[in-house]
Amino acid sequence: MKAAARGERDAPTFSPLYRQIKGLLTRSLQSGEWKPGELIPSETELATRFGVSQGTVRKAIDELAAENLVVRRQGRGTYVATHHEARAQFRFLRLRPDQGSVPGPMDSRILECRRLRAPVEAARALQLRAGEAVVLIRRLLCFEGQPTVLDEIWLPGAQFRGLTGERVAAYTGPLYGLFESEFGVRMIRATERVKAVAADAATAEALAVPVGEPLLLVERITFTYEDRPVEMRRGFYVTRGHHYRNELG
Repeated sequence: MKAAARGERDAPTFSPLYRQIKGLLTRSLQSGEWKPGELIPSETELATRFGVSQGTVRKAIDELAAENLVVRRQGRGTYVATHHEARAQFRFLRLRPDQGSVPGPMDSRILECRRLRAPVEAARALQLRAGEAVVLIRRLLCFEGQPTVLDEIWLPGAQFRGLTGERVAAYTGPLYGLFESEFGVRMIRATERVKAVAADAATAEALAVPVGEPLLLVERITFTYEDRPVEMRRGFYVTRGHHYRNELG
């Protein structure tokens, strides 16, 4: 990393040095050099590896931590973030009970899982060519026994070869944990659109609500490294005893 060391002295204007180090660390995460849940080298070791100051490495890691790619644990070091951590379980599920801070016991029921040619909307969202294979998962989330969320999930078929309904149903952890550990796909960030809709007949039947029941529709595109879209999701939320919560700032 001699060039990086020279860059630190020369203060290049095209990209701050810590951003260059952040990019190198991100590539190591993406390549699997450090697996989800693993301890990454110390700041001192990374500074030596890249030929830069420890402060530069610290600033790069600070940004990675802010983006939920790594997790600092006081006195223990910095670990690669994983969807299996309890703190990550509800990072992408913003539904909260009106009474309490986190949803109660959750049960996931797979209604459908199959491969098909990508519909136009899914192909566009996932940046696929027309007719490429996708995997469709429909599942029902029940909180304390009550149907609460109906999800329709579209995934790129090439990245999820071998994903079946039996495989999803047999997995006991979070769905993103399955994608991470068995398919090497880590969900980094997402964009969402939220609007109110009325339940049609099929949705009402799945969620055990009357036709026309007000629901919250959450449409999500989820991205992995290098801002590649790897999931399109449409979720219908029953909000009789729940609300959608987000934190700003």
